[in-house]
Amino acid sequence: MLDKILNSKIWATLFKGYGFLFLGFLYLPLGLIFVYSFNANSINMAIWTEFTFDWYLTIFGGASSQSSFDAAFTESPDRIFEVVKHSVIVALSASTVSTVIGTATAIALARYHFVGKRFYQALLVLPMIVPDIVLGIALLIFFVGAGFKLSLLTIIIGHTTFLSSYVFVVVSARLAGMDTSLEQASADLGAGPITTFRRVTLPQIMPGVVGGFLLAFIISLDDVVITYFIAGVGSQTLPLFILAMMRRGLRPQINALAVLLLLFTFVIAAIGLYLRSRKS
Repeated sequence: MLDKILNSKIWATLFKGYGFLFLGFLYLPLGLIFVYSFNANSINMAIWTEFTFDWYLTIFGGASSQSSFDAAFTESPDRIFEVVKHSVIVALSASTVSTVIGTATAIALARYHFVGKRFYQALLVLPMIVPDIVLGIALLIFFVGAGFKLSLLTIIIGHTTFLSSYVFVVVSARLAGMDTSLEQASADLGAGPITTFRRVTLPQIMPGVVGGFLLAFIISLDDVVITYFIAGVGSQTLPLFILAMMRRGLRPQINALAVLLLLFTFVIAAIGLYLRSRKS
């Protein structure tokens, strides 16, 4: 009996230790980025010198008051605002269109039966499985062959092609647990298909729709590989902008931009959880 208790305590301790190591492996790099975003060293951001807000001030157009500040290691606030605006436009547009397409497709496949349905479902999930670099090259070949000029529009179209799959999966999971008897009751009471969808179906799947939209928004906001292939001149997004900065050296301003992007992502996720709980 004692051996069993001892063994159970040992296993419990091991599992707790594994849990702490796993969380540390996930969040320690993020914590380091946050800490070093306040590092005043403009030459080597991995070596701590002193605390400063300079890198955040340069992003928002503030003036630096510390002697260690070097303007050669920063980008202009106007340029940062431009790429942020591009990222938000692409993310909002692509996530909105993909939410409409993904939701409509999920409802159609859940409510109707036709020949080749399984094959069609597999095709919808395929963009999630295909490597990003392959999808990016395929989209580039398509746009060039079709005569499209690479711009924000091509990025939006490209993001929509694979974001629709994510929305489809999220909404389909919500539809799988939905009680269809309410829709049947609505039809028996004389409601038309549009009224049934608006008053019965949509309110029940709304958490899935909101979750799919927010997931698509976050994925679009930080996509690098696919956007790299289909972005044209003057349509650089924030992830591509950060990548270009890193090619010129590990600048301290990169940490500040990464922290702000991370905080914005957390805010979007928190809004989604709040809306979902409020809907419930």
